[in-house]
Amino acid sequence: MRFIKRVLGTSVVAVSLFLSGCNQSQEMIKIGWIDPLSGPFANVGENGLRSLELFVEQINERGGVLGGKKFEVIGLDGKANPQDSLIAFRKLADQNVKFIFQGNSSAVAGALTDAVAKHNERNPDSAMIFMNYAAVDPALTNERCNFWHFRFDADIDMKMLALSGAIAADPSIEKVYLINQDYSFGHAVSKAAKNMLAEKRPDVEIVGDDLHPLGKVKDFAPYIAKMRATGADSVITANWGADLALLVKAAKDSGVDVDFYTYYAGLAGGPTAIGEAGIDRVKQVGQWHVNVGGQQSDAVVDAYRSRYPQHNDDLFFITLKYGMELLTQSIDKAGSTNALDVARELEQGRYDAVTGEVWIRPDNHQLMQPLYVSTFKRTGDDNVKYEVEQTGTGPRTDFVVAAEDTTLPTTCNMVRP
Repeated sequence: MRFIKRVLGTSVVAVSLFLSGCNQSQEMIKIGWIDPLSGPFANVGENGLRSLELFVEQINERGGVLGGKKFEVIGLDGKANPQDSLIAFRKLADQNVKFIFQGNSSAVAGALTDAVAKHNERNPDSAMIFMNYAAVDPALTNERCNFWHFRFDADIDMKMLALSGAIAADPSIEKVYLINQDYSFGHAVSKAAKNMLAEKRPDVEIVGDDLHPLGKVKDFAPYIAKMRATGADSVITANWGADLALLVKAAKDSGVDVDFYTYYAGLAGGPTAIGEAGIDRVKQVGQWHVNVGGQQSDAVVDAYRSRYPQHNDDLFFITLKYGMELLTQSIDKAGSTNALDVARELEQGRYDAVTGEVWIRPDNHQLMQPLYVSTFKRTGDDNVKYEVEQTGTGPRTDFVVAAEDTTLPTTCNMVRP
């Protein structure tokens, strides 16, 4: 049986997951989740919460952890801003939640990683672990690293390593325009793009470098006009949610003929907004996509669609599966849910994922995994088995970087309790 409680008039969504016949009074292991469930990025947050719910259900159905304990997901609306997310964090701390997932916004992740570290220093008997599934500011596993933070998505620089490699391999690219959201994430993408392109393709000219307010721009036509004037043939953007969908739509409506090298074209709502205009034009980098192929990968795609047939979206955050599987493994190895013991096991974690073995770097708590650059193609083309969001298009792999080849130097000075 699955029990969901939505409390109207509040920002809380509580999701309790049980096996059939399970006694609801049984002690549950609480999994906190903080991300947007309202505002311009609500669809992204809802997709992430559904994905986590699915993976927790799967783990519960196979027996849970510690000989039969089950997980319970408590989802709170962080509204994609640090202030509301810290309020949500305090609510979870008051409920003695030991494991917290968050991903959408590196600014939020920065606030949470500091809050978790301070909480644990003051309250060692109720310590918490921050499971970062999508916030990719490199600082979080470099100068801002801490023992209680683990990242399951590749960071900005790792992804730019793959994107710049794909660009370097295409001699037709001459002029690149950068456009990103004006916060830590967007700034880091712009910096990484300029540095890595200068190293790999010094002949490529950066003809624009725009930063815009996060979630505030309703019409990107002025930015597209600037882009057109530069003669850019390619665009690098890490925009996500409505900011990406509106950007691509504006380019389509203006007839600007550029290739988009994106971080998040496959994020909920993006494929629908892009539609057939993205065929052969819109590219994305990520640790997985629906057409990676193989029995395990296809099973994950099918499981999400079967579980949520009423939603016109697809699984995107495979990192939530990796995080839950590694957390489950670490709890069982620790023999308890004590956060310190679990964290010590987690930083040694290895897992046979849908793309091969992935593992945590003990020196900075970054998950290592292969990266894929793909292009949206028409469904039915070679290696495009699955469409996304019923658009008739889907990603096809162009370029792969092996997990071990994504290793970058770290400035993390990990202080362990």
